[in-house]
This record gives sequence, structure tokens and C-alpha cells, in this order.
Amino acid sequence: MTIQRLNGSFDRWDELLDLILSSFAYMDGRIDPPSSAHALTVQSLREKARNEIGYVALDGDQIVGCVFCRAEPESLYIGKLAVLLQAQGKGIGKRLLTFAEAAARKRGLAILRLETRIELVDNHTTFAAWGFSKTAENSHPGFDRTTSIEMRKFLT
Repeated sequence: MTIQRLNGSFDRWDELLDLILSSFAYMDGRIDPPSSAHALTVQSLREKARNEIGYVALDGDQIVGCVFCRAEPESLYIGKLAVLLQAQGKGIGKRLLTFAEAAARKRGLAILRLETRIELVDNHTTFAAWGFSKTAENSHPGFDRTTSIEMRKFLT
């Protein structure tokens, strides 16, 4: 497996979008509001890659994972971490996060930050095993209940 930075030469946006949508499909009907992944398009992914730090995981020629990272004043925000369902449990997500950690350190940031939906308890457990701790509970606009939790990993 190889990890590549998304750059101007990447041209497999349809496949990348399919990976994200299929990886996030299990959330449909489980989370409210629905995942923002549904709003992604090929064009918005291209824009995301221009404005953020993106990585794709390849097993041979097959796209099996991705992550997008956005620099914030105190942290690197981790978003759209996705691994192909058939490839989950093989360390791909954790490996993508090591690239995010290196990107954070390169920018002088000592914290990785992410948000995960309150209903996705298995994700909370996985992120905790990868060194993240819950730091806040948040609500999406228009909701009067907690809809997501924030987790942070402090880099050493």
C-alpha cells in the first residue's frame, strides 16, 4: 500500500468521491443531520484538495482510503477520513493519520482535531485507541441536542 498526496496530477476524482460516499453510507439513517459527504461533488473535492492537505491510500491501483486535513490556528483538522469497507481493519486509517501528523508537525501544530457524530460510538472507540480524547460536545445549527463530539490528539 502506498500513500500519495493529492496534487494537480491526480485525476481520479470520480473514484475518490465513490470511495467517500460508500465509506460513509453506513451512517445513512443512523445520524441526524445527514453526513456532509452527501453534498460532495467531483468539483468540490477538487476544490477541497486545492485548499486543504489531502492524501489517498492506494493498494496497487485501487483507491482504498483518503483523508483531508485543514490547518487551523492551533491544530490540524482531520476530515473525510474514509477507508473502503472491504479494506477496513488493515491499518489504512491509522496510516493515513501518520501522514496527517507529519503535516501538522511540518506546520508547527501539535494537535490533531476531528469531529465525529455522537451516534457513532465505534468511531469514538477507534479514535480513542489511536490516541484521541474527547474534548467537547457540539450541536449542528438548528439542533438543541448534541450531534457530534470533538476529539483531539496531542502530538509529542
